[in-house]
Amino acid sequence: MAPAGKITGFYRKGNEWFCNSSLPSDITLVVDGVSFHLHKFPLLSRCGRIANIVEEMQITNEKTILVDLEEFPGQSEAFLAIVKFCYGGRVELTPRNVVMVYCAADYLEMTDDYGEDNLLSKSESFFHKHILQNWKDCILALQSCEPVISRAEKLHIVGRCLNALSVMVCTDTTLFGWPMMMYGSLQSPGGSILWNGINTGARIHSIESNWWFEDISYLNVELFERLIQLMEARGIRPENLSGAIMYYCKKYLPGLDRWQGGQSGISRSVASFSMTPASVDQRVLLESVVKLLPEKKGKSFCRFLLGLLRVALILGVINHTCQESLERRIGMQLELATLDSLLIPSYSDSDTLYNTDCVERMIHHFVSSEPNITFISPSSLDLESSPSSGRLKKVARLVDNYIAEVASDVNLKPGKIRALAEALPESSRSLHDGLYRALDIYFKVRISSYA
Repeated sequence: MAPAGKITGFYRKGNEWFCNSSLPSDITLVVDGVSFHLHKFPLLSRCGRIANIVEEMQITNEKTILVDLEEFPGQSEAFLAIVKFCYGGRVELTPRNVVMVYCAADYLEMTDDYGEDNLLSKSESFFHKHILQNWKDCILALQSCEPVISRAEKLHIVGRCLNALSVMVCTDTTLFGWPMMMYGSLQSPGGSILWNGINTGARIHSIESNWWFEDISYLNVELFERLIQLMEARGIRPENLSGAIMYYCKKYLPGLDRWQGGQSGISRSVASFSMTPASVDQRVLLESVVKLLPEKKGKSFCRFLLGLLRVALILGVINHTCQESLERRIGMQLELATLDSLLIPSYSDSDTLYNTDCVERMIHHFVSSEPNITFISPSSLDLESSPSSGRLKKVARLVDNYIAEVASDVNLKPGKIRALAEALPESSRSLHDGLYRALDIYFKVRISSYA
């Protein structure tokens, strides 16, 4: 309720806000360095926190009470919206401001004990009825949580939004391989999907199961990681989760798209056009991705891992643990790698053109992942009948071609050539033509350099 003096609005002078009223201000509240010269009655009738502060101060002689609202969740613009509500104005809640208003109302204890239909219950109602039922609005609300994340977590805003999104993705039944005709009763008359009879706001996508990749890529790394983990717990296929992770990385790691290969056919929903990309710490992203990626194999996945390693080394944002994990994963499927993706340049102070140490470690990981590989002469082992012979031969050819390619580097030491050649067991090569070719290139380059 407004004070007795007529209210015609608010105006600002520098870092101070004033109320157009015939009554002088009797309380000043400071938020984020901005002073609000207001009146006690409309604030005390709506805000339990301010009422308690004023009561504790027990000031009777001072004409104006000064209160510094430390740790107010939001900036002065958010507090101005609260003030207008206390003075009888209308607060228009939107997906972009509801979290801020919700947190501010909670901080100020604007419960229904201080006025019927107070701002806290209004915010909760809007959040439950509109945000949690709509895919786009849920993502927009999550994006707005960052400035008030601690209080948003306290109010379970973040958890409820992430849970709602995971449910909506799960209602896309193509992720579980269900026949498309089974949508049936899951579809509401308006075309959106129903979850236990509740309209989720998600639309049915008859072909693509990756429609959500673009939208969730607007979340910051922490929220993205938590959402992926929730989806995994709900049983979404690993290939869909890895696809979303790969899409996210490609968006925030410059140059990764070149080494991963194009990813076409990603649908962009309405949410994408009204959002800004997240601010992403590339080191944090890499550490999260290594933890999130499933243990899977495949040519495109192996190429992605190699691209991830290459870009991480270029940017200098990879730590030893992440690098070791990526090299191990690549090594376990080294037979699926291509020569061009293995040619990782040296980005350190090394004189060599290529990072041969990295490739050598991958080869050792491959050998250790194959229990049937033995270090004996090929004459005493029937390679054709060995279960791992196919993979072993592919890797041997790949390594020989790799050695031939890096052999043209005049700074490459003979010991490194030998280490790469001997990283695989002798049984991996029935013929040594590839190695002879590589050595021939190596010696010709050196002879020409001395000529």
